[in-house]
Amino acid sequence: MLKSLEFKTVEEFVPNKEILETLKDYKYKTINGKIKILLKTNLQIIVPTFYLITYPTKLTILEYKVNEISGKPFFIKEHKQKCNLKEIKKILKKLE
Repeated sequence: MLKSLEFKTVEEFVPNKEILETLKDYKYKTINGKIKILLKTNLQIIVPTFYLITYPTKLTILEYKVNEISGKPFFIKEHKQKCNLKEIKKILKKLE
């Protein structure tokens, strides 16, 4: 008999204020990130904060709140690249 997996959220992340200020001229939706643990194990699942830009371009930015050695906590899904906030601002200006 299969038992269901049980998760517990141990930390929830709110969207980054700096990136929200950058996105003020865009239509977008955010989804909070979180760290969940699989109960009865030591496994952690890190869910990034999502910034889904829908207008004037379509872009998905993921923000990981973990120890990022490279200093690039963001990942742009469509470009398949890591970046920092400064690089995101440059990319968004090019897309305007």
